[in-house]
Amino acid sequence: MSPSRRHLLQSFAALGVLGSVAPWALSAEKIKPGSDAALIVVDVQNCFIEGGTLPVAKGAEVVPVINRMASAFANIVVTQDWHTPGHASFASAHPGKKPFETTTMPYGTQVLWPDHCVQGSADAALHPELKLPSAQLILRKGYHADVDSYSAFMEADRKTATGLAGYLKQRGIKTVFVVGLATDFCVAWTALDARGAGFATYVVEDACRGIDLNGSVAAAWKNMTAKGVKRIQSSDLALA
Repeated sequence: MSPSRRHLLQSFAALGVLGSVAPWALSAEKIKPGSDAALIVVDVQNCFIEGGTLPVAKGAEVVPVINRMASAFANIVVTQDWHTPGHASFASAHPGKKPFETTTMPYGTQVLWPDHCVQGSADAALHPELKLPSAQLILRKGYHADVDSYSAFMEADRKTATGLAGYLKQRGIKTVFVVGLATDFCVAWTALDARGAGFATYVVEDACRGIDLNGSVAAAWKNMTAKGVKRIQSSDLALA
């Protein structure tokens, strides 16, 4: 351990804060994704970037972070929200309802969104500055007209699988790193389902941005942590 790192840890100990520091922050070793790890890039699309139909605040900031991270991964999966016109999750499909209100669907409570990420539209396209030439799979979700789909693994009815878990397992993937938009919806649902499917799961916080409806970002982190999802920064990775 370097003298500077030893001094830092001694300072933390003197302040009595070591117990609140995440274990990975105390390790001199950075995380190096191996051949059995995959980067899952969630919904970095025009619709979720400033100027899109459902923009996430500062959403574009994730793009250069993800581009830098990509070189560290031999396996990359990209997801796209890919809704039918008049999708059941759109407020416009429910007379009298406004965006961000809720309704009850056969599978439970559904947040109603502005029309967004309609199939084949420029709004649904991946952000033009996203550079992932080595990505092997683009997985589209939310294309069933009557059910929403946040997770890259399972649609909102919690019955319909996308096939991603089988794809990753068949390729020998054991660990996934999740990034993208939005932290409190598609990223969190993807991470939780990844853990449920048996993958070691990391969410890279500075490569994500959230919508934050009524404290939903904090709630998502609490839920993910409780389920064993690890919260890291891109600086914790050994990048090429």
